[in-house]
Amino acid sequence: MPRNLTASLALLTALSIPALGLFGCDRSSTQSEPKPQTEAASKAPAEQEAKPDFSIDYQQFQLDNGLNVLFHIDRSDPVVAVSLTAHVGSAREKAGRTGFAHLFEHLLFLESENLGKGGLDAMSARIGGSGANGSTSRDVTNYYQTVPKDALEKMLWAEADKLGWFINTVTDPVLAKEKQVVKNEKRQGVDNRPYGHSQYVIDRNLYPEGHPYSWQVIGSLEDLDNATLDDVKTFFRRWYVPNNVTLVVAGDFDPEQAKALVQKYFGEIPAGEAIERAPKQPVTLKETKRRYYEDNFARQPQLTLAWPTVPRYSADSYPLAVLSEYLSRGKRAPLYRVLVEDEQLTSLVAMGAYQSELAGQVQLEVQAFAERDLDTVYAGIQKAFALFEKEGIAEQDLERIKAGQEVAFYNSLSSVLGKGFQLAQYQIYADDPGYVTEDIARLLAVTAEDVQRVYKQYIQNKPFVAVSFVPKGEQALALADSTEAQVVEEKIVNGAEEAVDPSAQADYARTPSKIDRAKEPAYGEPAQTTVPDVWQSELANGVDVFGIENSEVPTVLFSLVIDGGQLQESIDKTGVANLTAMLMERGTAKRTPEELETAIQMLGASINVSAGQNAFRFDVTTLARNFNDVFALLEEILLEPRWDKDELVLAKKSVASQIQRAAAEPNAIASKNFARLLHGKDSIRGYSGLGTEASVADITMDDLKAFYKNTLSPSVARLHVVGDIPQADFLQAANGLAKRWPAKAVAVPDPKPVPAKPGIYFIDVPGAKQSVLRIGRPAMSAVSEDYYPAVFTNYILGGGGFASRLTQQLREGKGYTYGIRSVVDGEKTWGDFMIGTGVRANVTAESVQLIHDILSNYAPTYTEQDLETSRSYLVRSNARAFETAGAKLGLLENMSTYGWPADYVREREATAKAMTVVKVQKIAEQYMLPGSMIWVVVGDRATQLEPLQKLGLGEVTLLDEASLASNF
Repeated sequence: MPRNLTASLALLTALSIPALGLFGCDRSSTQSEPKPQTEAASKAPAEQEAKPDFSIDYQQFQLDNGLNVLFHIDRSDPVVAVSLTAHVGSAREKAGRTGFAHLFEHLLFLESENLGKGGLDAMSARIGGSGANGSTSRDVTNYYQTVPKDALEKMLWAEADKLGWFINTVTDPVLAKEKQVVKNEKRQGVDNRPYGHSQYVIDRNLYPEGHPYSWQVIGSLEDLDNATLDDVKTFFRRWYVPNNVTLVVAGDFDPEQAKALVQKYFGEIPAGEAIERAPKQPVTLKETKRRYYEDNFARQPQLTLAWPTVPRYSADSYPLAVLSEYLSRGKRAPLYRVLVEDEQLTSLVAMGAYQSELAGQVQLEVQAFAERDLDTVYAGIQKAFALFEKEGIAEQDLERIKAGQEVAFYNSLSSVLGKGFQLAQYQIYADDPGYVTEDIARLLAVTAEDVQRVYKQYIQNKPFVAVSFVPKGEQALALADSTEAQVVEEKIVNGAEEAVDPSAQADYARTPSKIDRAKEPAYGEPAQTTVPDVWQSELANGVDVFGIENSEVPTVLFSLVIDGGQLQESIDKTGVANLTAMLMERGTAKRTPEELETAIQMLGASINVSAGQNAFRFDVTTLARNFNDVFALLEEILLEPRWDKDELVLAKKSVASQIQRAAAEPNAIASKNFARLLHGKDSIRGYSGLGTEASVADITMDDLKAFYKNTLSPSVARLHVVGDIPQADFLQAANGLAKRWPAKAVAVPDPKPVPAKPGIYFIDVPGAKQSVLRIGRPAMSAVSEDYYPAVFTNYILGGGGFASRLTQQLREGKGYTYGIRSVVDGEKTWGDFMIGTGVRANVTAESVQLIHDILSNYAPTYTEQDLETSRSYLVRSNARAFETAGAKLGLLENMSTYGWPADYVREREATAKAMTVVKVQKIAEQYMLPGSMIWVVVGDRATQLEPLQKLGLGEVTLLDEASLASNF
């Protein structure tokens, strides 16, 4: 489980190639659809250009205490990523004492003997780090951060404190508070969302009692409550020892100097007891198990099937990854053909490998449309499997899937942190940091016979676990012969949890050291922000082009952005832009949807068409060697849409299903209502880009064609490219597009917000285990003189992660929430200020009061130290501002959208250096006072409305769909 919500993104970089197919099917309208074939792509594999061996250079050594150390040098940016990976996850726990590894993922950031209160979080805020973060899986716990290269010694000093100078700082109050944070994480990620308990039911039935994968990584609330300080310390001293840890340093640094620093800070930490690798524990099901559960938040039935398979990096894991993707993803997939196209039972099919160190499983998940019987869904799955048994997998399909997995892997290595993660993963799971070459080779060696063999060995006619999650009161929709799953539901009891005060100074004995660790090391040689070299051009049809040449990995990313998007819709036809984007992905005048999908995937590419609130976008990723073919396909999609009537039917069903699911999800409910209240019922910005069930039902193909004809023009379009391609080569392809795409005048509407009056608005979700809060008001645009000063002002309030007051007081101080954040969000012509969080239900009123107090007191209590912390972070963090290809693409889009220069970070640095306490106070008093804001609370009315009303912060307005439409 990630320590915070951003961690899940970083974890993607740690996936091995076989795991990339975990959720192989499209799960939303914004994901890529079928893609076209070209002459080059249709060649047999032996005829295609030979792929060079790919490797990640590294150095490896081990300290006397067993610490395993890996270095990777990458001087493309002045940054260094430092990560510690402990070979301990939930699999090292015992039944009745679960959740300890994940608990330590949290505890290790709070304090250590030499960093003091705030620990690595406080230091990260000063040194311009990416935000110290962590993640826990069944098998490992990661701690990681990317920093400017001059902060390397500080990071090694701080990371060593985790292993040798930490555990004495964990006291009963600290443990009590962090238990509450972890429980809030479970409520947010499991208890308070649709299908949240599904994995718990699957694993409990797939693995026998006592198997280390039979419980969840996050543990149970009961186990967390029962954990004592001695339990926790004993677990730490057994597993968080140098001989069970891998340290990776990746980026721009001197390896000889770094080696000496590693020895200096880690060398005296004593080794722990010898730790042997855990034996593999694969499982075999003797019979099929069927379970059902009535879900409080589900509005549609969901069926999940799970089969036991093999651990990560096993020989069969590679064909299983290909099999899962082929069966489920895209137009040629048997499951898609039967369940989505033929029988129209669902728009969501996902199948993938969940491969861990000791065992593995393959899961198939189908979210059916409302009121569809899951027996019918299961019959459709059997029909799809029969199709595969009859047809097998064609060589062309095998090659397109392998090409897609190859490019996804390269993209995961675009940052030094991604490379570092991969080295650590290979070391721990494969006992070989250089396994990357073999990893790719084994994927590319998969044959059609391998795919069919693993299907027969692990899935065909084999016992499985079937889990049906159905809406409350709709047990009849569950798979026949299912028995009720046992799920522990927490009751909402106000005042049930004691207040804690972790701010109290703990009394503990200090751990001796051979060196003076109390003083934070000095910075190294200054790290200068590297602004990429940007080239600019203009096409004959007026489209501005911005590019950065970068050859770190053999890929190219580019985007075509057309201003407008949802802004071009009318309120009675909301959802037109989104449906237009979906249809443009589904075939061209020359190619059927299946042919288009196949052609793109054969090239190892993705072409995603999407409609946002302000723009219509084409986002493309491709292997550099296939750029010309992929660009030709983009041109075909843009200029020759197919307008397939059958695909419109499927797309509308998919969108309607998404709207129904969102109607029961507390976070979606909060966002929808907040947007309407912020912008007003007459502004398109106040409406979901999906539309409503009624508006989507009324949209016709003529509506889509009109939107396409009237809004997609070069006069409001911009092109951006980053990657392994020269400027001349890109412009040659782009100029070909310009000749076929003439410009015409297009006006983009700019509705002004008419917000509801400030106050508290409550939406009832009976039984909600958390209350979701959205708080905010209109603010300035991104081109306003106040914009970056407001970003600066917000850093200490809620934009600085664990350095911010909102996080420090609501999460670290009170344990009310898993995470809280405030943002200053600016577009070209408008902006807003917003705070978002989910808090445990039984402290809803207390959380609202505390946020109100923090906002009220922010300007008067802002200090010179706050000013210096913000300035240090916002200036120093620019060293890593353009490290990844995605970040470079973002730079280009900011330039083209707002007219900013390539080195606009220099202007921001000057603004940050010129900020004063008085300037911050002025911004805060203008945009961040609580009385000027809309407060949306989504929670359980029966238990939380009355305490909110008693706060005395003004009238609490009960809101439902009717009142939202008529009053605001």
